[in-house]
Amino acid sequence: MTADMTIDPAPPRTFLFLQGPASPLFGKIAGHLEALGHCCLRINLNAGDQIFWQRRGGHNYRGSFARWPAYLDAFIRRYAVTDLVLLGEERPYHRVAAAAAHKAGIRVFVVEMGYLRPDWLTLERNGMSSNSHFPADAGQIIHAATGLPEPDWRRRYRQTFFAEAAYDLLYNLPNVFLCFLFPGYRRHGIFHPLAEYAGWLRRLAVSKGEQRKADALIRSLSTEGAPYFVYPLQLETDYQLRAHSPFSSQREAIDVILLSFARHAPAAARLAVKVHPLDNSLIPWRKIVADKAASLGIGDRVACLDGGNLDLLAENSCGVVTVNSTAGLHALKQGKPVKVLGAAVFDIAGFTDQQPLDRFWTAPEPPDRDISAAVFRLMAATIQLRGNFYSRAGTAAAAKAIAQRLHRNDVNEPGGFVDPPPRRKPVKITKDQATPARSRS
Repeated sequence: MTADMTIDPAPPRTFLFLQGPASPLFGKIAGHLEALGHCCLRINLNAGDQIFWQRRGGHNYRGSFARWPAYLDAFIRRYAVTDLVLLGEERPYHRVAAAAAHKAGIRVFVVEMGYLRPDWLTLERNGMSSNSHFPADAGQIIHAATGLPEPDWRRRYRQTFFAEAAYDLLYNLPNVFLCFLFPGYRRHGIFHPLAEYAGWLRRLAVSKGEQRKADALIRSLSTEGAPYFVYPLQLETDYQLRAHSPFSSQREAIDVILLSFARHAPAAARLAVKVHPLDNSLIPWRKIVADKAASLGIGDRVACLDGGNLDLLAENSCGVVTVNSTAGLHALKQGKPVKVLGAAVFDIAGFTDQQPLDRFWTAPEPPDRDISAAVFRLMAATIQLRGNFYSRAGTAAAAKAIAQRLHRNDVNEPGGFVDPPPRRKPVKITKDQATPARSRS
């Protein structure tokens, strides 16, 4: 036990961990919390969960999803659970758990990839995006950020693609080949793991060529002088897209954005659509984008790239449009105008462009400098911490910091929590709204 992790008189609590990243992070957090005098339990829903919880306190749930609510209610009462920790509160099992926790007066903490990437993680009370309690009023944010330090933007921890891939295989392959051990488990992902891996192998085989094409396109856009906008795609499996946006699929977002661009962007403007770097290539996004652009008569003004440096691409652009990707937050840090179409913790008046999308193309509004500085200071101090999921040093640092915040019960503090949550979950658009009659053949 390190000197700054000594036990203090705070009453012991019982932390229940559900699914976390395919990483040793949650186990390390539990180790620190136990050293501080708390009890840590885990419910494993599949073989991968069990592999990544190599410690005491593990319980295997092998029943059906229909029986999950009753099992969880009984578990919470039996073990007097006080706190719930999970990755992504919108997964089906986690939605049920969060509702049960709120009903029982239990604190809920959500861990996710950081808003301030690359080597930050998110820790929020109750949830993210539509569920986030982070302030949405610029005046309140400026007041709360007064006196807080500028974040240290130097990168501290690095993780490799190989490490992430190895952990992913270690988690998912047992779930495929040992699925009989947890017969009632229901995956939250859209694609079967083996199909995803096949897609990744295909993508890796052509990645060098695609990278060269993307780099050349970025250089061309940056030097030819014509105005251009950037639209970074999100993963089809991303719950920020699935649960916190008006779209049920990235295809619907593509339809809406390209249609608006065709009708309202200046004739000389171009749009660069960038495939997510972790996309599995199972959906032909470049063809979907190209076909849609061609149908709208803007095929020569829309380019789709699979690779390249997004920061460099955004740096010379007129602005970025996103559903709710953290890529938008990175563009805001560069001082670029950003239009958000879904619910995002960073969609704040004065920070992001609040105009309708149709007007964004002709008069994009950059972030106010004072508001921007305050948002980043408050985020870093209250809902962000340093570390990552897939390196030894990054998980060690993150686990210690998360355990300390949970132990002190100061997540979202100081000043990063307002109640009720200030954002609403967007209403899903209909297919006709995504593709109006004038644009359908």
